[in-house]
Amino acid sequence: MTVESTLGRTAVPATRNRALSTDIGLLILRVVFGLLIAAHGTQKLFGWFDGPGLTDNNAAFEQMGFNPGNFFGTLAGLSEFTGGLLLALGALSPLGAAIVLGTAIVIINTTFSGGLLTGEGYEMGLHFAAVAATLAFTGPGRFSVDGNRGWARGGLVWGLIAVAVAVVAAVLTLIFKAVL
Repeated sequence: MTVESTLGRTAVPATRNRALSTDIGLLILRVVFGLLIAAHGTQKLFGWFDGPGLTDNNAAFEQMGFNPGNFFGTLAGLSEFTGGLLLALGALSPLGAAIVLGTAIVIINTTFSGGLLTGEGYEMGLHFAAVAATLAFTGPGRFSVDGNRGWARGGLVWGLIAVAVAVVAAVLTLIFKAVL
């Protein structure tokens, strides 16, 4: 059962206020987090916000062992941009969450040797993963493109599907990194 379906049937004002607060909280979380992730993608793809741009980004991916760098670097930029925008808009939220979560798992793997809370470790990837997984389970909330649509998805089953898709995509990416 989603917050949206509960809100419409709830007669108790305190419960309606709590549901409204949840929807506002999800809106803030989605927009800020989604746009920040999308901005990371634009840094990689277009060099916006003092980013490296596609050529330098792809060269950096080559140096990190992602060969061919053109493929993996472009894939990372597109994943961040697309997944971030989907989350910010609240459109196809399980898909957006899966894209960002899969990217975050690869980030965690790539930066794991740096340790936790060292400034060069995997804390950023872990943060991205936690927020994306949370949004996969909660759904986008009422104030989203999908908010009152029949195709809006959230809850346990859709959260588990998004996590499974993310893990499979991340594992395949890391296998291709090792093989190519």
